Amino acid sequence: MPAPTRLPLARWARIRLFAMDVDGILTDGGVFVGSDRTEFKRFSVRDGLGLGRLRDAGLPLAWISGRASGATLVRAEELKIPHLIQNRRDKLAALTELAGRLGVALDQCVYMGDDIIDAAALAAAGIGVTVPGADAAARKAADCVTVHPGGDGAVREVCDRLWEARERGARR
Repeated sequence: MPAPTRLPLARWARIRLFAMDVDGILTDGGVFVGSDRTEFKRFSVRDGLGLGRLRDAGLPLAWISGRASGATLVRAEELKIPHLIQNRRDKLAALTELAGRLGVALDQCVYMGDDIIDAAALAAAGIGVTVPGADAAARKAADCVTVHPGGDGAVREVCDRLWEARERGARR
């Protein structure tokens, strides 16, 4: 399966919404829980910078997580992610509802996910992206696989490709 840079730039230029799972995509999939029930997650600063550039350029961003997490909420607030959907295991329904509210067709969405509950959204999106360690169902449904793993630059790869598509489109 190709890396995001191997998909034609014209496909990326059509994108009007970038939505993604959290655990395993923005993080390495691990959750640290202390004896006081405090939860910690590691997010990539590089991914955050890429998302910030896209947000500032006006591309809608969404995080769709199957579980609620205070750590996810804090990071989303830090990055000013406008659409945070937590505790939604039906990722396709969440993506479809959000795209509808924003007036965006599913084929104008990029969706990133790594597990079986992401497979339907990956298949329905205009571009489905997963990570090297993804579940087999997610890999089968995706159009491409990042070079970097989740939580370590995978999201940045997609951000950079979207940025390149927007830049080239603006120069035409």
